[in-house]
Amino acid sequence: MSSKKFPPPFYRWRPHPWHGLEVGPNPPEVVHAFIEITPFDLIKYELDKSTGYIRVDRPQRSSSQPPALYGFIPRTYCDENVAELSLNATRGDGDPLDICVLSERPINRGEVILNARIVGGLDVNDNGEADDKIIAVLENDNVWGKARDISDLPEVLIERLRHYFATYKLVPGQELSLTVDRVYGREHALRVVQAAMQDYFIEYGD
Repeated sequence: MSSKKFPPPFYRWRPHPWHGLEVGPNPPEVVHAFIEITPFDLIKYELDKSTGYIRVDRPQRSSSQPPALYGFIPRTYCDENVAELSLNATRGDGDPLDICVLSERPINRGEVILNARIVGGLDVNDNGEADDKIIAVLENDNVWGKARDISDLPEVLIERLRHYFATYKLVPGQELSLTVDRVYGREHALRVVQAAMQDYFIEYGD
């Protein structure tokens, strides 16, 4: 009895979102984003690194909601190369590179993959660790798709992103160890993505 082979790109088992998906169709300019959280979520979800499933991390303490789709770029890792591009961080946070994606049409479910065009980012320092938030637009989006740099986006959108990440871990009465040290444009963002790809290769191989 002959056995049938699975035709590419069919997967017999679900690929791990971090390690099993490709970085993107044209990295570092256009990458895949695996979405963990939508602007409609009041729960902080994040990838369980062992299983690849989405785990409930915590309910958001404040009333702040994510102003954009939020997830990570597959096959990236924040370590020494990413930290070298930070203003003040001394090490990477050991996670895949975070990404925020703007979409004109509401996307209200997580665990989706999309193509994202890099336009900029936030230099986030979380207790000495580089925790950059890459900012991107949904490729071919009818409103934001032509944006090529963060300067092409309304300032208020960047203000919302910066305010969200500067306050989303805030607990009244406790000192916050997280700072958003700067907003940067496309050129630096591409360097951060490339550095995260290099850090992944060093840590996990091809």
